[in-house]
Amino acid sequence: MAKKFWYKITKSHVVRFLLSAGAGFVVDIATFYLLYHNLFEQKTYGVLSYTIRNSTLSLSISFFLGVIVNFTMTRYLVFNKSKLPVYKQFIRFISVAVVGFFANLIVLKMMIQQLNVYPPLARIFTALSLFVASYFIHKFFSFSLSLRQHQHEIKPDHNPGN
Repeated sequence: MAKKFWYKITKSHVVRFLLSAGAGFVVDIATFYLLYHNLFEQKTYGVLSYTIRNSTLSLSISFFLGVIVNFTMTRYLVFNKSKLPVYKQFIRFISVAVVGFFANLIVLKMMIQQLNVYPPLARIFTALSLFVASYFIHKFFSFSLSLRQHQHEIKPDHNPGN
């Protein structure tokens, strides 16, 4: 029964996206925590004549490691029916990720500097806040799958009346 349930839920694009995004999320959050507490121990660093907070440096590295894991899993487990070449998917995925990075950075800074939220906890909230938008943006833009393609993909397995 558990095997049948697992098969049924993993047929869903949303569930598979949740699993791939979840894996990227775990890599991102774990890396952020490790960098923030173990590597970037000073509050600020000078980088190219700019002063950058340790949370910003930690986010910069952790976010993109999570994106690589997320892209790889999303490409092969979620939107594997996409006809776009892999390099185009990757460029689109990274483009969305860059926009997402700056959205995360703004929210993260606000939560840390203005609301005094503990940085690793603030990172979790910022990552979760963009999940739903991310699914639709990647589905329709990064992997160019229309709603019509998705419905056609589901119909052959659908058995009405059973």
